[in-house]
Amino acid sequence: MAINAGDTSWVLISTALVMLMIPALGFFGAGLIRSKNSLSILMQTFSGLAILTVLWFVIGFTLVYAPSYGGFIGGLEWIFFNGVPFEEPLDYAPTIPGVSFATYQMMFAVITPLLITGAFAERLTWNAFFVFIIAWSIFIYYPLAHWVWGKGWLADLGVVDFAGGIVIHTSAGMGALAAALVLGRRKNFGRSIMVSHNIPLAVIGAAMLWFGWFGFNAGSALSAGSLAGNTLLVSQVASATSAMVWIILSWRSKTEKPNITAAITGAIAGLAGVTPASGFISAQAAFFLGIVLGLASYYMVLLLKQRLKLDDALDVGSVHGITGIIGSLAIGLVASSLINPSGPNGLLYGNAAQLGIQALGVAVAAVLGFGGTVIIMKVINAVMALRVREVEEEVGLDITEQGETAYGEDWGV
Repeated sequence: MAINAGDTSWVLISTALVMLMIPALGFFGAGLIRSKNSLSILMQTFSGLAILTVLWFVIGFTLVYAPSYGGFIGGLEWIFFNGVPFEEPLDYAPTIPGVSFATYQMMFAVITPLLITGAFAERLTWNAFFVFIIAWSIFIYYPLAHWVWGKGWLADLGVVDFAGGIVIHTSAGMGALAAALVLGRRKNFGRSIMVSHNIPLAVIGAAMLWFGWFGFNAGSALSAGSLAGNTLLVSQVASATSAMVWIILSWRSKTEKPNITAAITGAIAGLAGVTPASGFISAQAAFFLGIVLGLASYYMVLLLKQRLKLDDALDVGSVHGITGIIGSLAIGLVASSLINPSGPNGLLYGNAAQLGIQALGVAVAAVLGFGGTVIIMKVINAVMALRVREVEEEVGLDITEQGETAYGEDWGV
């Protein structure tokens, strides 16, 4: 097929939208932690944008999308984007230039490991972070993305993931839980208030994430047509519905006051959960999926943080991991080829087998994300300091790791 200017324009815009989500992720996280650590999470996300862009350009794209070796990893034909066409398409996206597809996928590869920053906020050294995101990309993200999106063995079995519920949210969410377990709780966790120091900043970050997510999901249609339009609607409905669930549940909580932190968290949970199914389901199905995502993520936060005392600082495991699993399984229930002729039907449309296929993909991603993260962090800890010293944690990572302060020398903690 020939290059289509409209499709190319939409993918270029979507690339920019997803790139915007990366600093937005930093604003969201920085606002929800203590001020003495706010720059550390901004440094992680912003430096991660640079580090992981280079890594994808050098070796990531070819390992994921080059012709497969036995369904497990791509070859090295496209190292440094060598041979990736800029005037012709690749099979993955037949109406846009190959380099545009590669650059769009770059943004997914960048943001995925950075989701885990929310789990180890306020206690990981920057040196360990630098090594971690590179190792996590090479040993977890690249193989998993190849298996599902790069015509690997999971794709051959029929596993589908429209925009990243298995490849991104399940793997990163389970990796976040593993990171929280390996690192342990922050000092005084559960005995003192871990104050969100700048909630308006977090709201700005959440708003930017919501805005950018249209490029994340609708951009994954890789064309400017009806599928992209429906995907955008589905994403909006699921996110808004999940946000409403969180608002109502916070309203019914002990404080009996609906709060903005619940609203933005619920919105992100809805977006993460609808991501894998967004290109396969109707807006009506997305409404009910949003209710399930809101309930599941809200009560999972209560279970993990309040009951089990797992210090996943920004609840990545609940808001991204659990929702990513639910959304990926939802494909096996409510996906319809009437929405996307190239996609599968789910159980409600006569294809019971798809639910089992999706469950396999979720299980592989969860095991790889959790187990791989444990191994990577244990190896890093054996070589260098994984966690800052107690006195450094007390002072704050902005000073001890970055040598800067966010609001001036005398601006509180």
